[in-house]
Amino acid sequence: MGQFAECVYTDQADIALLESRATQLPDEAKVEVVLIDGSKLQGVVSARPVVQVFRDGDGDEGINGVVRIDDARNPEHAHYLWLDEILEVHQTGSA
Repeated sequence: MGQFAECVYTDQADIALLESRATQLPDEAKVEVVLIDGSKLQGVVSARPVVQVFRDGDGDEGINGVVRIDDARNPEHAHYLWLDEILEVHQTGSA
């Protein structure tokens, strides 16, 4: 993913939300995530995401994070999702 993100956050409430999302995505958890566009994805979390510093297109620093979720239907296909794109996380088990 590099050091750039489309959206970065500096407000404490936004950062707390991103950190909360990260804690809802533990290593090897089976999850269903609902994205802000309304789509859903089921799969296994590769590793708990970590919020970190990125730069946006204007060069401004802020916080975001990326999670890798291996697709439930096709485990060889990995989805890389920005934490700010995730609206809801539902635990469906552990791998």
